[in-house]
Amino acid sequence: MGEEPDPDKMPLSTSVFPEEVQAAFFVFDLMPDRWDGMSGVYLGKEWSSFEYIVRVYDMDNSKDIFFFAKIYESLLVSYRSKKSEEQRKAEERKQKSSSGGQSFTHNVKG
Repeated sequence: MGEEPDPDKMPLSTSVFPEEVQAAFFVFDLMPDRWDGMSGVYLGKEWSSFEYIVRVYDMDNSKDIFFFAKIYESLLVSYRSKKSEEQRKAEERKQKSSSGGQSFTHNVKG
């Protein structure tokens, strides 16, 4: 694109985070996601497997790992919710513009 990459604008690598945060990312990725079946909204992770994963990988500081994973989940749920809301509003605007902003009520009894 003719521009030099700006390191300040590049996404962070997981290796720049402390060990507990890296472990939280790892465990978080292994846990299954929860989605609302009707709306398709992301609800976060299914946490019932957390203790098992930490034990299988013989991880220390499970409280710290849990803490950082929950913070990450909160940020991710918030981000996905915001993106979903933006997409919904964009679709509403698109529908309004394609119908010319008209609402037809000739079939409505009232």
